[in-house]
Amino acid sequence: MKIRFILLFLILPLITVNAQEKLLFFQTNWGNTLSWDAFCKRAKTDGYDGIEIWLPDDPESRVQLKKALNTYGLKVGFLNGTNKTLPFEESLKVFAAQFETLIAWQPAYINCHTGSDFFTSTQNLAFIHIANKKGKESGIPVYHETHRGRFSFNLPATKKYLAEVPDLKLTLDISHWMVVHESLLKDQDAELEEVLTNSYHIHARVGHAEGPQVNDPEAPEWRDVLERHLDIWEKVIRSKWQEGKNVYTITTEFGPPDYLPTTPYTRMPLADQWKANLYIMNAIKARLYGK
Repeated sequence: MKIRFILLFLILPLITVNAQEKLLFFQTNWGNTLSWDAFCKRAKTDGYDGIEIWLPDDPESRVQLKKALNTYGLKVGFLNGTNKTLPFEESLKVFAAQFETLIAWQPAYINCHTGSDFFTSTQNLAFIHIANKKGKESGIPVYHETHRGRFSFNLPATKKYLAEVPDLKLTLDISHWMVVHESLLKDQDAELEEVLTNSYHIHARVGHAEGPQVNDPEAPEWRDVLERHLDIWEKVIRSKWQEGKNVYTITTEFGPPDYLPTTPYTRMPLADQWKANLYIMNAIKARLYGK
């Protein structure tokens, strides 16, 4: 009995810490054609904690969005992006102003498509600094997504910005870099280390050496590719848990056609987008929770 008590005393702190470690999953509304109520109801029913969206411009749509979020008890993560078609100064003003609108909703986080691969580093840093300033002032986490077409379009470029802004917080969407670098980056683990350390949110989509999204993550031919992504995501999440970030947020982000491959002529999707995202959520839960 005494031995049992001692063992329980020793493992109880570990159980308490593990119980605090949580994953919060957000469903993308990319390609969604449902009403806000129907979309949020489906997300809640399937086990999501929130949704990640671009805030709609239409005032009535915003009313319906807020109502649906409250009805189903969902969190919201917003996207904010640099408009690359505007002149730099004007684009920067629009980007900064949008933060005020988004922050008023008190979202779980704001994920940014920041800058452009055609901007100078000085211009891109202006967008980064504005976003980081708004995050610090508001207390809302602000992240910058690793994304094609942005300042973070590849691994070497992103590392240069990390050297300039050591507290740069990233949303890791490694699928973009798989296709940019035409590899699963298995020979770049050392180079990835700093990026993974600075990754505070994940966009969970499975890319490959020739594209940003596999046709169906459940297909056996993509098993090794899926495992590579799961390995990277698990490493990021567990390291953050060890650092004390007990709640980690993830967006499942398989996209619709034409991101989702289709058959020629008919343009019928080769897989079900919602099902693919649900599969990824459950695969991550199995990895991290063991179920």
